[in-house]
Amino acid sequence: MSNRDDAQSLQLAFSLHRSGKFAEAATLYRKVIKRHPREANALHSLALIEAAAGNRAEAAQLMARSLAVQPKNIQFIQNYVTVLCQIGKFETASTECRKGLEIDAGNVYLLYVAAGALLKQGKFTDALATFDRLLALEPRHIAAITERGSVLMELGQHDAARESAERAIALEPNHAEAHLNKGILLGLARQHAEALTSFDTALKLNPNLPYAWSGRGNVLFGLRRLEEASAAYERALAVQPQLAEARLGLGNIFFELKRFDEALTTYDKAIAIQPNLAAAWLGRGNVLFDLRRADEALAAYDKALSFNPGSAEVWAGRGNVFSILKRHGEAFAAYDKAFALKPELTGLEGDRIRSRMQICDWSDLEAECDHLLRSVRAGRAATSPFAFLGTGASGADELACARAWAAKRYPASERPLSPAAPYGHDRIRIGYVSADFREHPVSYLIAGVIEGHDRARFETTGISIGPADTSPMRRRLEKAFDRFIDASALGIDDIARRIREGEIDILVDLNGFTQNARTAIFAYRPAPLQVNYLGYPGTMGAEYIDYIIADPVLIPKAHRANYREKVVWLPHSYLPHDTASRAIAEQRFARHEFGLPERGFVFCCFNNAYKLNPRVFASRMRILGAVEGSVLWLSRDNEAAVDNLRKEAAAAGVDPARLIFADRVPSPSEHLARHRLADLFLDTLPYNAHTTASDALWTGLPVLTQLGETFAGRVAASLLSAIGLPELIVETEAQFERLAIELATDPSRLTAVTAKLAQHRLTRPLFDTSLYVAHLEQAYAAMFRRRQDRLRPDHIDLRC
Repeated sequence: MSNRDDAQSLQLAFSLHRSGKFAEAATLYRKVIKRHPREANALHSLALIEAAAGNRAEAAQLMARSLAVQPKNIQFIQNYVTVLCQIGKFETASTECRKGLEIDAGNVYLLYVAAGALLKQGKFTDALATFDRLLALEPRHIAAITERGSVLMELGQHDAARESAERAIALEPNHAEAHLNKGILLGLARQHAEALTSFDTALKLNPNLPYAWSGRGNVLFGLRRLEEASAAYERALAVQPQLAEARLGLGNIFFELKRFDEALTTYDKAIAIQPNLAAAWLGRGNVLFDLRRADEALAAYDKALSFNPGSAEVWAGRGNVFSILKRHGEAFAAYDKAFALKPELTGLEGDRIRSRMQICDWSDLEAECDHLLRSVRAGRAATSPFAFLGTGASGADELACARAWAAKRYPASERPLSPAAPYGHDRIRIGYVSADFREHPVSYLIAGVIEGHDRARFETTGISIGPADTSPMRRRLEKAFDRFIDASALGIDDIARRIREGEIDILVDLNGFTQNARTAIFAYRPAPLQVNYLGYPGTMGAEYIDYIIADPVLIPKAHRANYREKVVWLPHSYLPHDTASRAIAEQRFARHEFGLPERGFVFCCFNNAYKLNPRVFASRMRILGAVEGSVLWLSRDNEAAVDNLRKEAAAAGVDPARLIFADRVPSPSEHLARHRLADLFLDTLPYNAHTTASDALWTGLPVLTQLGETFAGRVAASLLSAIGLPELIVETEAQFERLAIELATDPSRLTAVTAKLAQHRLTRPLFDTSLYVAHLEQAYAAMFRRRQDRLRPDHIDLRC
């Protein structure tokens, strides 16, 4: 600087700067720079003032200009890389650190910043090597040891990361960040109590450590202590409002509570802060999936994959969407990808197998089902209980599956809502919870029961947790209940509180583990008595479900140990019937209208494709082979299943043309009417026809079934027993085939069975709704009396 006055101005600026008069110093620096644009010290000093004022982008530009003049000034470089990291320019920071280290290879500060910048870029191996280089020079660098642990976490080397955190703590017990890292690692290891202790220690040392609050929230979320988790996330945001991870945590809580609007809003806030936060896009996709907004859900999952293509959770989410769209081949591909990435993901193994069964792709099915069974026996929540039903597991294994699933996904609340003392109501208050109060098989079965309740003794409430429609069935149900609550937009906690406030005596779950269920409502224990009924064919395995409605065929007393609930045995079949919703069209169809042969025996099975399996199908092909000119009439579930079943038929030596696939018809009444074109319904095992078998018998079509070992495999036998046709229940596969062939080849024998069905159809208990309601009400009254007498739930046998 040649001008003496400018030199004096610069010295004055330095003096003002040192004394904290930053604004006056900055004014002088700018004057000097205006006259001398390459005055490096003025440029850099002004940059420091701008950085301290929060104007970091401007500071970075000024520092770059100063380094253009003095490129080997190590102090300039150190300050510059610090600011670059503060504004998120980690790649540029890495480059500048390398330049500085070429000048001063042992500069610990530059090594530390370089390692941190590499960590932020996701270059974990390079970051680890740089931290190691730093620690070779300064082994007691606490911050480096701590952040090295963060790198090891990212690399999945959790044991080494924990050693790093403990090393830092040993050197400096009051280093809050080291306790934070240890807490994160303990949380990943599911050592929840220890993790909370580490987070609490970190927060005691530094109450304003936002990641410790969010880490604490994550552990509490994993423990299902949602209120405490929410409070922890809120504390994190109070410290750092722009902490995307805390917004994500709150979004996850809202999603778990099914408070969908709040969940979407919160995920969107997280994404606004950090657009590449894959977990927030995943959460958004999960909400949209639950809302059945399939296209939007797929778009959100695709966005998540663009940032994290190796996320098994996202691939599983895509599988879920394809599944509800009945694009089962694509569902299997997505689940398969997820399984390759993270086979232990909750529920994934079962979903993958179910999607394969949906398309009747049976390659390696037996081996895969065996592996799934071993996973369940090992106590893993590898499958939802519903997906497990068709795999041929025993009742004991189904109970183990349900227990693991309920414990993992829907653990009992530590603070149940129901009071200890009984309510004192004049009428027993029954609450029915369902996602299917619409045009749905459950509603077809239950509508007459609701209408038939004795209003002098019972007060009924319908709690709808699923999508509504404008169908006559929906309107009918809304009128049938004394009170109807559309709770589809409410959170699980809100619904549970409403049930408690309504003082419901007996809360009935019509979903179980089926689609759109909200089992977590029952986990809050909002009612003193809670019942598993109709929607799910098996045990819930949960301590908060007291009873299961069954019958003597469905659950023999010898099978009671396979159910967590106490069994209520109705005298006849557990499955209700509603004549009004099962009207049969008067139209008489001709066989050719559905592609059936004018002559020849028509075997029928309108079960879902996933209920078929290699053993059942091979048996049916043997039956077709033995009955000349016969065909098997199946539902057209999806085209992949159609193609695979035709291939299986050809492989069995049966002309694929003998498989006829039924398309959907405009109305349920027409579907029922076309049953008259069939001669015999062939049931499946281990998962029977349920409503489908009831429909067949209602139309006068005989059903042949083989008695299974579990609830799902004994429903058709329950129906046949209640209608007085036990001769159509067999014990073995050989008996099944023999009887099917005999009925198909002996017209007089089939005529006798069909005539008996026609006679019994309106005279035996199966379709007597009034009798059924009376028995169900007896069951409710017996449960209620035990409660009023302060007795624990116990088995109830209405035959006694």
